[in-house]
Amino acid sequence: MVATNGHVTPCEQCPLRRLPCLREFAPDELEFVQKFKTDELRVESGTTFLREGSHSDQLFTVLSGWAFRYKVLDDGRRQILNFALPADMVGLQGAVMDEMEHSVEALTPMTLCVFPRARLYELYSQFPSLAFDVTWLAAREEQLIDEHLLSIGRRTALERIAYLLLHLFDRARELKLIQEDKLQFPITQQHLADALGMSLVHTNKTLKRLLVTKAIRWQARTFEMVDRAALAELAGADTPPPRSRRPFI
Repeated sequence: MVATNGHVTPCEQCPLRRLPCLREFAPDELEFVQKFKTDELRVESGTTFLREGSHSDQLFTVLSGWAFRYKVLDDGRRQILNFALPADMVGLQGAVMDEMEHSVEALTPMTLCVFPRARLYELYSQFPSLAFDVTWLAAREEQLIDEHLLSIGRRTALERIAYLLLHLFDRARELKLIQEDKLQFPITQQHLADALGMSLVHTNKTLKRLLVTKAIRWQARTFEMVDRAALAELAGADTPPPRSRRPFI
């Protein structure tokens, strides 16, 4: 992990603010967030930058890149809880509950906006609108975990993979990461297996069944959505469209 030593993207020039899916800040909110942000952190792919059981004095917003949250059993088995994309906040759990209950690993090279835990109460006490945003982000995290638990507990193997791929594609499209229905996809079959509670062999066989339907194409690191409606039907559910421009910090 490498701090940028003062080479920080000004919040008024933040590329995330140009995304139509994210809400605009009022001038006083923007001024506070600019002061709240202390640095940017560059993280290489494969780096665990938050670790279960650790105490962190910082929380982060993903400025660019992908990560995943996970827990590991004593025998090394890994459960991926969900994935973090640009505009997502990570480390809030450690900031509020004193220590992390899960770890976070970078899937790709990442840039993280760094915020000090010590000033979180100041945000809540002085800017109720930003406090609502943080609460909304925590509630959304819970919603994603709920949907993930439903997949593992009740969806078939084919439905699990179809729904997760649909969910990640729609999130990436919202963030303008899609070009001509194609996404540079950092996730491997092992990540799918660890996220969906399946063996690698079962994941591979199920993914082959999905590819035969021609709803998607997936070669190397390029994922292409061919027939979204067909993928949603295979998933047994669709991902709900965003109701409004969502918060971020």
